[in-house]
Amino acid sequence: MPEAGARETSTLAALRDPKRLRTEVLAGLVVALALIPEAISFSIIAGVDPRVGLFSSFVMAVTIAVVGGRPAMISAATGAVALVIAPVAREHGLDYFLATVILAGLLQIVLSVLGVAKLMRFIPRMVMVGFVNALAILIFMAQIPHLVGVPWLVYPMVGLGIAIMVALPRVTTAVPAPLVAIVAITTLVLANGWSLPDVADQGELPRSLPELLIPNVPPTLETLRIIAPYAVAMALVGLLESLMTAKLVDGITDTHSDKTREGWGQGVANALSGLFGGMGGCAMIGQTMINVKVSGARTRISTFVAGVFLLALVVGAGDAVGMIPMAALVAVMIMVSVATLDWHSISPSTLRRMPHSENLVMLITVVVTVATHNLAYGVIAGVNAAIIVFARRVAHFASVERVGDADVDGDGTVDERVYKVTGELFFATSNDLVYQFDYSGDPQRVVIDVSDSHIWDASTVAALDAVQAKYERLGKSVEIVGLNRSSAHRHRQLSGHLGESH
Repeated sequence: MPEAGARETSTLAALRDPKRLRTEVLAGLVVALALIPEAISFSIIAGVDPRVGLFSSFVMAVTIAVVGGRPAMISAATGAVALVIAPVAREHGLDYFLATVILAGLLQIVLSVLGVAKLMRFIPRMVMVGFVNALAILIFMAQIPHLVGVPWLVYPMVGLGIAIMVALPRVTTAVPAPLVAIVAITTLVLANGWSLPDVADQGELPRSLPELLIPNVPPTLETLRIIAPYAVAMALVGLLESLMTAKLVDGITDTHSDKTREGWGQGVANALSGLFGGMGGCAMIGQTMINVKVSGARTRISTFVAGVFLLALVVGAGDAVGMIPMAALVAVMIMVSVATLDWHSISPSTLRRMPHSENLVMLITVVVTVATHNLAYGVIAGVNAAIIVFARRVAHFASVERVGDADVDGDGTVDERVYKVTGELFFATSNDLVYQFDYSGDPQRVVIDVSDSHIWDASTVAALDAVQAKYERLGKSVEIVGLNRSSAHRHRQLSGHLGESH
């Protein structure tokens, strides 16, 4: 299967170009260093041993590098997934926890094959903007615990790291600035013998390679009843975050990705993660931004290298990795949050120019995401808000107009009146349809011409049924004319079968 549609994301092209290959490898190393404390933290959130998160990050990164649909995107253990499945580990133990991860992976494969990725095109731009801005806020908020109640030397070290990452790219881009910042701060702290919080303080690092294991759970309906709700939630949250992140990276790199492949690739990665004792996960927007936006990676090489380096570092060089000051990694993540935020979207000139409803959709997405610490909830709330805003906006686009009267029998009185309905008819526009006619004042025969409109849903059919019922109660006849083929089919199928009209 071809890469994401551009030579820029081609693995073979990068392998033939030493400069690009160096960029990919160094980017992977930076991501691996940033993944270690994150994976440990997410393991703690999930209530499992740190090794579960670290093994999961290794398996997912290596697997998604091969089967994923978005080159250079990083997938590993994540906080959103940890929050969703934490109750399983707490209430039922590790075996049920791993079984949940495996089932979630299988569900993601099925959902992706069924085409769930195609739903991404229904997510409005302002929801995407809100998603990105909320993400930047969450990334920054995640660093606050590492900045509270710590030795005062942490603050100048964080400042030094930020200064290096701001200044170095103006001089050279040969080496990723985050890697230089991590090495410089670690060297400075160790050389001076300063005692600062480091990676080792976050939890014990594994000393051995992950092993294949089958969760020891009974294959019964009771087991399925326990794990299925959490597996479904994990599958949906993981797919939503991964597909949203893939869409974001598409925009940053100006390349296209295979969302369906990314979806089932996430499923394969999660299933394998569970089989190797991992907690599962999804795309990591923070690490992806380090990889793509800060370090300049574009291919699968960086993702694969990140996974391999992660395992090599924690197993083979765990003591050295443990000495990296958290201040260095906090500085990296602060720069990631700054780079992630869409500053243009919150500038006063942009906010004044955008319709208030669009700004409201963005704000709802941000507030819900930050309040729940769950990107999926924020996106769902934002999409629902956008639907309501859209429905309210187009509700005024349908109209009913009296266009003609006729004296059919020539007795000098009006026997027939014609109404013309114009616009798209769906639940938002058709609810007021029933109030647009003069039931008592109209003649015995009424014609409703809908040739310039379209019936989209059952709400409209119910409204037309209600109009007919009101006329019939007064002994008057109604004829609906001008239905196009689709509208006629829907009207014929539903009319008279929607219960009592009011």
